Amino acid sequence: MKTAARLACTLLAAAALTACTNEVEHTELPAPAAGHAVSVETLVEGLHHPWSLAFLPGGDMLITERSGALRLVQDRALREEPVSGVPDVLALSQGGLMEVVLAPDFEETGEIFLSFAYGTARSNNTALYRARYEDGALQDGEIIWQSRKDKTGGAHFGGRIAFLPDETLLLTLGDGFEFREEAQSLSNHFGTIVRLDRDGSAPADNPFAGREDALADIWSYGHRNVQGIVYDGETGAVWSHEHGPRGGDELNLITPGSNYGWPIVTSGLDYSGARITPFTEHEGRFTAPVREWLPTSIAPAGMTIYRGEAFASWNGDLLITALAGQALHRVVIENGQAVAEEKLLDDLGLRLRDVRVGPDGLVYVLTDHANGALLRLSPAD
Repeated sequence: MKTAARLACTLLAAAALTACTNEVEHTELPAPAAGHAVSVETLVEGLHHPWSLAFLPGGDMLITERSGALRLVQDRALREEPVSGVPDVLALSQGGLMEVVLAPDFEETGEIFLSFAYGTARSNNTALYRARYEDGALQDGEIIWQSRKDKTGGAHFGGRIAFLPDETLLLTLGDGFEFREEAQSLSNHFGTIVRLDRDGSAPADNPFAGREDALADIWSYGHRNVQGIVYDGETGAVWSHEHGPRGGDELNLITPGSNYGWPIVTSGLDYSGARITPFTEHEGRFTAPVREWLPTSIAPAGMTIYRGEAFASWNGDLLITALAGQALHRVVIENGQAVAEEKLLDDLGLRLRDVRVGPDGLVYVLTDHANGALLRLSPAD
């Protein structure tokens, strides 16, 4: 939106909020009491801005490249020919081929899901693609969902996917950068997380289903650009993180129907250094983040929760890759709160895009470069 619309949004926010503050406190989390020495091994190189990683049964891996290719890793080697049957994507700035996720019943159905930027530079959105994977090819692929409404430019697509136990999926969206006030609207998908059935339809028990003024697939809203989401099967928690502007990256505990405040409430500054809003918190109306990164953004990208035996002291911790921050953040979670944080791999000086826990309990990380790599982390102790 234009400057006048942003000013109007701020004035409306000022009239609506009654308990707020414009003072930002920055508190570093303490380092964890215990940890692991980590050994880092490069498994694969030559990936073009890899974005997402999925493990196939038997040990092979699928990796998306933002430029539009889906790559297969077999026996620790990158197969020369990309997987066929991938949809045409809009590879523009932050947009392109993003997430790859296997269906929970992949071994029976072979279904995979891809998120990608779709359209043109003047009119684009985030789309969800479903297909069957078979012998290095995608079969019977179709676009099953697209975000509403279209935007311009190549920024803030969101794109992460997480399956829930009922086999519905969560898909994250961005605010389109130039359309940030729309993140407070339920009539479009800017700045939302949606919950979908596997055919792209909206489940009947979604929080806004049946409301004439809201899209039925919206699960939560008031987000900026959500690029990490994970469901914890042991606690039932859904965690997400989102990019702030200058500072104000957030780690959030997602509950259905909640409003996370962007852009009415944020601790981040605009890129000019000006305040976006006078409000950094508001108890009751908006759901506050569990963790904020201030005063500098780390630009969080992928996220997973560690469950395994290889890194025993990490069990239940969140692992978050950072682009600008060039590190792997281990955030210790206790009773739904972030209580400690450790930075790993910060000595490599690399932008880190995605992180996954492999079937072997080891940690796999994608670097975000034109000659990107797949790293494997194992305990050195």
